[in-house]
Amino acid sequence: MTYIEEYKEGNKFFGIYLCKTKQVLKTKAGKTYYSLILQDKTGVIDGKVWELTNGIADFEAMDFIMVDGMVTSFQGSRQVNINRIRRAQEGEYDAKEYIPASKYDIEEMYNQLKQHIAGIREPHLHELAEMVFVKDAEFVKEFKVHSAAKSVHHGFIGGLLQHTLAVTNMCEFFAQNYEILDHDLLITAAMFHDVGKVYELSDFPSNDYTDDGQMLGHIFLGAEMIGNWTKQIPGFPPVLATELRHCILAHHGELEYGSPKKPAIAEAMALNFADHADARMETMTELYDKADPTMEWLGFNRFVDSNIRQSSGYLQKRK
Repeated sequence: MTYIEEYKEGNKFFGIYLCKTKQVLKTKAGKTYYSLILQDKTGVIDGKVWELTNGIADFEAMDFIMVDGMVTSFQGSRQVNINRIRRAQEGEYDAKEYIPASKYDIEEMYNQLKQHIAGIREPHLHELAEMVFVKDAEFVKEFKVHSAAKSVHHGFIGGLLQHTLAVTNMCEFFAQNYEILDHDLLITAAMFHDVGKVYELSDFPSNDYTDDGQMLGHIFLGAEMIGNWTKQIPGFPPVLATELRHCILAHHGELEYGSPKKPAIAEAMALNFADHADARMETMTELYDKADPTMEWLGFNRFVDSNIRQSSGYLQKRK
């Protein structure tokens, strides 16, 4: 099969892909069309079915579909204009080929995260990190393969681990350069900041919001999980447990971004900066990965609220 990342504008698009989402929409003239997101393990691409002819068989979101179309470009990103679709038959595809995964080795990332645990000296925080990220085999198994988002950033197998490690690495830098920061509290908060996503998002291939995710969200879930875990550790200082949960509750920084609280301690502020920085940089990375490697301006992106351009040096590297 040809993977999504290999297609360029002007290529014929043909093969079996996972229909991640399907929307039935109307043009300004009132004509019905389909807007799809197609996925394989290398990423996603937008698809449009402008003409609902006999060549477009019945299908639904999360079906594997045989697609025939042409790759075009819209606002700097590749898009597929689709002429024919049919449901793929069992045996025509290997589901593993359609689940996106981190480009980094999961076990290597996990070992790097465990190295941060070794650097936590406060005994209660160290025991907490060991209990969850080393001794809880069921949680570790789920955490290592979970995604960190449905679509915005790190929405792939290993995404949660990749994001957590990047945030923890940045927090390590902050702790080494700003004396007001409690290293052990900050590093622990970084490692735990998104643990609620294990229950906020379902497993692949759906990778969609669970009922708890829709009604509670990962910030509340994470703070609740930490509250339960700290109660299992004899003598865990109540103030320390509250500070750790505050970091989780405030890590989105602003109320309008989903934080129940704004940062009240320096560690919560540093965690917010690291989380925001990695999320934005991964968003840009994924935008660049989906973009035509010959285009400079990629159009407006609502997640970063700006018109996006690939730098000349980066374009040169892609040639």
